[in-house]
Amino acid sequence: MVLVNSKPTFSEIAAVDLGSNSFRLQLARVVDDHLIFHDSLREVVRLGAGLGDDKVLSDEALNRAIECLNRFGERLRGLPPQAVRAVATNTFRVAKNAPQLLKAAQEALGFPIEIIAGREEARMIFVGVSHSLPKAEHKRLVIDIGGGSTEFIIGEGLEPLEMESLYMGCVSYSLKYFADGKITEEAFERAQIAAATEIQTISKNFKSKHWQEAVGSSGTARTLGEVLRLNGLTDGAVTIEGLYQLRQLLIRAKDVKKIQLNGRLSVDRSSVISGGLAIMIAAFEGLSIDKLTVANSALREGVLYELLGRMQHDDTRDATVNSFMRRYHVDRDQVKRVQSLALVLLSQVAHKLSMDTQVAKQYLVWAAKLHEIGVSIAHGGYHKHSAYIIENADMPGFSKMEQEILGFLVRAQRRSMTKMASPSLFDHHTVLMMIFRLAVLFHRNRLDITPPELNLAWHKAGFGLDVEPGWLAKNPLTDAELASEVIYWKEINITLSLA
Repeated sequence: MVLVNSKPTFSEIAAVDLGSNSFRLQLARVVDDHLIFHDSLREVVRLGAGLGDDKVLSDEALNRAIECLNRFGERLRGLPPQAVRAVATNTFRVAKNAPQLLKAAQEALGFPIEIIAGREEARMIFVGVSHSLPKAEHKRLVIDIGGGSTEFIIGEGLEPLEMESLYMGCVSYSLKYFADGKITEEAFERAQIAAATEIQTISKNFKSKHWQEAVGSSGTARTLGEVLRLNGLTDGAVTIEGLYQLRQLLIRAKDVKKIQLNGRLSVDRSSVISGGLAIMIAAFEGLSIDKLTVANSALREGVLYELLGRMQHDDTRDATVNSFMRRYHVDRDQVKRVQSLALVLLSQVAHKLSMDTQVAKQYLVWAAKLHEIGVSIAHGGYHKHSAYIIENADMPGFSKMEQEILGFLVRAQRRSMTKMASPSLFDHHTVLMMIFRLAVLFHRNRLDITPPELNLAWHKAGFGLDVEPGWLAKNPLTDAELASEVIYWKEINITLSLA
C-alpha cells in the first residue's frame, strides 16, 4: 500500500488509452521523478465502427476489444494497481451496453478502467501535449481528432484554460459520410458542413485571436502532417492549402482502396482519413487557423503525467475539491469535524475492506469537504443538491465513475436510503456510507466538542456500534437520531446494532 506521506516504491508506470479507433498502451520508467517512455503497444480496434444507430456495440467490436485487452493485460502483468491507469473515451461514453463491455474489459486487462468525460479527456490531452513541447509564454490551441470525438483546448504552459469536446471523429464521420470507402466531392461537402456546424458552437472562444500557436495531436493530425510532407505539399506542418490539395487527391482516387500517395498509408488509417480530413478542414476554416504543427504525445502521456503527479502528492483532484470548497463557501470547521471522525471509524474496519485503504480515505476526505456544497442552492435537501453538483459538474482529475461514487456518498449522508440503489452489506461502498453517515450524525450540532468514544464493527450480521457509556443519556437529540438511523438501515435490510 502507498501511504499518505510516502513516495511510491515502483519504478514503472503504465497508461492504457481505450479510444474509439485504437487502443494504446504506454509504459514509462520513473527516474528521479521524471518519466522515460520505453515501451508501447497500439492496436486498431475500431470500437466506434461497431456502434450501431441504436448506440449498441456489436458483438464483433466487443470481441475485438477483449482480445486486445487480453494481450495488454499480459504485458502489464506484475505491475501494482497503483502503477496502472486505464481510461476509456467517447464510445464507452455513448454506448448503451458500455457496462457490459466495461466489466469484461476490466477482467481481460486485469485493472480498473475509468470512463472519462469529454472535457476531462481534453484536459489530459493538453497535459500530455504540453509536456512534449518547448516551454512558451504564449497560449496554444491543441486539437485532437479521435475516432468518435474531437477535443479542443486552449492553454498556457502546462495549464489548460478552455476545453471542449465535440461528438465528431474520424471513424464516425468516415462511416457516415464516406460509406463503403467511396470518396466524392459531395460527401466531403456534407461532412465539412456537419463539422462546421459543431465547431460553430465553440468558435467564439477558440478563434485565433485567443491563442498564438496551433498544435495537433493523435493519429489523424500525425497522419495528415506526414502525408502532406511526403507528398511535397508542406514541410510537415498542416496548412489549409495543403489540406485542400489533399482533399482533391482523395476525391480523384474515388475509393479508399485506390488512394495512391507517397509514403505508406495503412489500410486502417486510409479507411478513416476522409472523415478526419473533413473535420480538420472545418476546424481550420471555423477557427481561422493558418498553420498547425504536430505533437508526438497525446492522451496516454497526459494520463502518465497525471499518475506521476498523484504519486508525488500533487493530485489534480485535491486541487479541484479545494476549488469547489472556495466556490461554494464551505464551512471548513465542520469539514474538519466530520473528516476527523470518519477517519477514526475507517481505521476500525479498514482491515476488512476489499478496496485499498488509501483510496477509501481519499473518498471520505473528499466527501467531508464537499458534503455541504449544496447549501448554497437551498438548505432543504442540501445533500441532494450537493450530490447533483458533484455528479454533473466538470471536476478536473476525476473520472465519471469517481464522481458517481463521491456523489453516492454525499447523497447518502442523511435520511432514508430506500430510493437509492444501495449496495449489499459486503460491498465496500456500504461501509463507506455507514462511516460517513455516522460522522455527519455525531457532528450535527456543529460544535467543537470531543465526540464520544465510538467503536464500529462490521460482521456477517451487519454493523455494530459501541458508544461511550452514559454519553447518549446526556445527549438525547443524538440518541433520537441514532434510533432513527437504526430504522433507516433496517429499511434496506441491513442491521445496525447499538450498544
